[in-house]
Amino acid sequence: MSRIGKKPVEIPSGVTVNINGNTVTVKGPKGELTRSFSPDIAISVEGNVINVTRPSDSKNHRALHGTTRALLANMVEGVSKGFEKSLELVGVGYRAQKQGKKLVLNVGFSHPVEFEPEEGLEIEVPSNTKIVVKGASKERVGAFAANIRDVRPPEPYKGKGIRYEGEYVRRKEGKTGK
Repeated sequence: MSRIGKKPVEIPSGVTVNINGNTVTVKGPKGELTRSFSPDIAISVEGNVINVTRPSDSKNHRALHGTTRALLANMVEGVSKGFEKSLELVGVGYRAQKQGKKLVLNVGFSHPVEFEPEEGLEIEVPSNTKIVVKGASKERVGAFAANIRDVRPPEPYKGKGIRYEGEYVRRKEGKTGK
């Protein structure tokens, strides 16, 4: 059995889970998330826990078992606590600012780069070299942060660019180093 798939998902107070066939809707203080899962995997709510079971030990069912449980756990955590990703800008003159709801980046191009946050996502700019993306869906928060990072990924010679907070950038010596 899958060790992750066997673990029940605890439902905190203030969160409601509705199962309609193979579609699960989770509502909480931070928002509402809906996702469809494979009809092969059985999802049940008993009291304040969600249990995920699989019909057989086939390779496909074993893979879906742990994945389904992990996605459900992320949905429950997202609507109760929320997720966030922090990015930092490294480079002379690189800065971020918020204009209304839009994020405006000046990262060495001839023009500023603008991002409009998706529905359910929130952008904060605590300082002009730090960006925080917050939301209920772990997948959408990570994808939006990755799109911001893709504007100017960190380069290996000076380390300039947009990086995740705490990300290690492997530095190279220049052409004069031996």
